[in-house]
Amino acid sequence: MTEVSLILVGVLLTMTVGAAFEYYRQIRKSKREYDEAKEVVQDIILSFNRELKQGAEKLGTVAYRLEASSSRVDTALKKVDNLERKLSLLESEASVTSDSSEALLVRLDDLDKKMRDVNASNEILKAKISGFEEQLQQSSVVPEAIAEVVIPMKRDKAIAPLTETELTVLEMLSTEGPKTAPEIKEIVKLSREHTARLMKKLYEEGYLERETNKIPFKYKVKKEMRGLLKKSESEQA
Repeated sequence: MTEVSLILVGVLLTMTVGAAFEYYRQIRKSKREYDEAKEVVQDIILSFNRELKQGAEKLGTVAYRLEASSSRVDTALKKVDNLERKLSLLESEASVTSDSSEALLVRLDDLDKKMRDVNASNEILKAKISGFEEQLQQSSVVPEAIAEVVIPMKRDKAIAPLTETELTVLEMLSTEGPKTAPEIKEIVKLSREHTARLMKKLYEEGYLERETNKIPFKYKVKKEMRGLLKKSESEQA
């Protein structure tokens, strides 16, 4: 081999070694850059995962609070429903108690009126018996059958004390027939208590009769009072 050949071989070897070394150096540099980029990407991924975890925890907290609020709302609604049912039951019981009390008071009033009527009838009967005994003692003639004389009610005295509302109620019952206190209330536009007191007064003063076989009671004008009202209407005409 000539000297020139040796030189060329040396140059080639030098160039090959230099290229290999440069190639190795570039590989090392690329690996360092890759490692650095990998670390940056890992940091980014870790940060993103932390943010996702925090967001999930916040969403879980919000969902728990919403569920708790929904449960409290359901409980409040149930309590409101229970209160409404209790109020409805109390109103029903109060209505039944009021009606029963009113019916009992009316029955007691009716019983008291009947007792007074019985006592008055007994007194009248005693007075008549005493009168008959006196007449028998004074006369030897057996009297003929004596019929009970009903003292007629004077129209002026019967109608004069009545208010316009009371007279309206009597005329209505006389023309339309028996009615209950609630029916009369709707027509005369008075309260239930006012109407009850009005009917009680007219009944106790002898203007009305009362049918007690059914509740609410029905009121009707006495036969004698109907005659007086008809006379009053004919005179006004």
